[in-house]
Amino acid sequence: MNRKLLFPLMLAAAAICGIYIGDLASTSARPTPSTDKKTNTDLQQSPLNRLDISPGNKLQTMLKIIQLFYVDKVDTDTIIEKVLPQLLEELDPHSVYIPAKDLESVDQELKSDFGGIGVQFSILSDTINVISVISGGPSAMLGLMPGDKIIKVNGHDFVGEGLNNQMVIDSLRGTIGTQVDITVLRGTTSTIDYTVTRGLIPMSSVDAAYMIEPETGYIKIDRFAERTYEEMVQNIAKLKSEGCQKLIVDLRGNSGGFLDVVNQMCNEFLPAGALIVYTEGAHQERNETRANGVGTCQDMQVAVMIDEFSASASEIFAGAMQDNDRGIIVGRRSFGKGLVQTQLPLGDGSAMRLTIARYHTPSGRCIQRPYGHGTAEYYDELATRYTNGELFDADSIKNDETQIFHTTGGRTVYGGGGIMPDIFVPRDSTRASEYLYKLRAKALLYNFALDYANRHRDDFANLNLDQLIDKLSADKLLSQLTAFASRNGLPTTTLSTAEQHIIECETQAYIARNLRDDNAFYRIINTEDHGINAALQALRTAD
Repeated sequence: MNRKLLFPLMLAAAAICGIYIGDLASTSARPTPSTDKKTNTDLQQSPLNRLDISPGNKLQTMLKIIQLFYVDKVDTDTIIEKVLPQLLEELDPHSVYIPAKDLESVDQELKSDFGGIGVQFSILSDTINVISVISGGPSAMLGLMPGDKIIKVNGHDFVGEGLNNQMVIDSLRGTIGTQVDITVLRGTTSTIDYTVTRGLIPMSSVDAAYMIEPETGYIKIDRFAERTYEEMVQNIAKLKSEGCQKLIVDLRGNSGGFLDVVNQMCNEFLPAGALIVYTEGAHQERNETRANGVGTCQDMQVAVMIDEFSASASEIFAGAMQDNDRGIIVGRRSFGKGLVQTQLPLGDGSAMRLTIARYHTPSGRCIQRPYGHGTAEYYDELATRYTNGELFDADSIKNDETQIFHTTGGRTVYGGGGIMPDIFVPRDSTRASEYLYKLRAKALLYNFALDYANRHRDDFANLNLDQLIDKLSADKLLSQLTAFASRNGLPTTTLSTAEQHIIECETQAYIARNLRDDNAFYRIINTEDHGINAALQALRTAD
């Protein structure tokens, strides 16, 4: 058992022993009783004997004893808050305790909206810069514009060292219908005061959806949230109207979400009766989910992209497509999370996410990887994949020959730890160059792109995306970026041609995001993405 968990329990046990030994010591100091009856009477007067101790709830009993008899006053609530996370950690890596103070922010991860003023922002030079204004939101209706700088919130200066994203979110988000006063700097001298009434702000889980080739669409799904299914259907309908017959579904970095949402999404691609997933646990009977045959994408060719950070619902989607021979899986072995959690409120505003079942792909695979050696080693396994070469060479992956399964078409697939792709794509080592890493780590690339966009926003306002890309390509961004980085403490270094292409591409993509939207970002960044190119080639040869 975890040593941190043992400590409070040992403390309680020591307290029990201390009470008992103290009682014996006080008894031995008194005159020897003349009869056994007197001795029994003395023992019955022990404080412990006066407690109603139930053998069925040892933890509760121990806490009660500590409260009543420990030498110092003890805040048992604090003990419980420390013990509960460690107790659940002993079960599996995905059963967790969520304190009341964190519950709202944790739940927000899988929601599709929030109360706020309706802007996307970034902090540059210790100042809040408005990147975009959400159409139809409170700020848009009042006239806030991209490039504005928020310098005061509720009358207080909101600039300077120490300003961070969470401080901004805490100040600008809030209950729908409440108001927040902000002061905006537009240009270099003009300030404008706004009183913004917070409204319902949609939070999309589909990062991008666009036609990447004349017959092929691309959709990037960030997580499986409350409205992800509706967002996906709407975006695919739009792509179809533009001639989409093939689709790349990018789930790289998608850590999962709601089980019912991914089931709905799988249903769009699978024929009637096809098994999507089944769950089963010690207290959960086998529960199957099958396609109902009314999906709108059953005839569409599909490539699904995954990587080592694709988990849970992402693996359900990829597994359903693979096991039903419905789509080509492209990328690297997925995370390997095959455990299903349910969230249970605990009455004081806190909650527990408890694993209640394992999910299995249609062929019968449980792709949960082993976790018997503890949570730390479980998560360190991703780093191990890097060091053993798995992320760069498919031959480094050792399939579990004891867990062989077969797709509906008879292809062999393996269980025991994640979804293996049909087409392996190694990590791009060019993107791991030391100079590019430092540009990102110090936020120099992003800050340069934001500064450049703010300086040229009016110049590029009337350009379409192709014209914008041509303009950026002609503007020698790489030399401007390296000069900017040098002024901010990162010396210029010699770069290979491949590194130059990658850095130039990322710079253009971030500028386009600041000037347009996420679709513009992915249209540019995907041109240098080996995984995207592999998926496109797979769809071309599948004709």
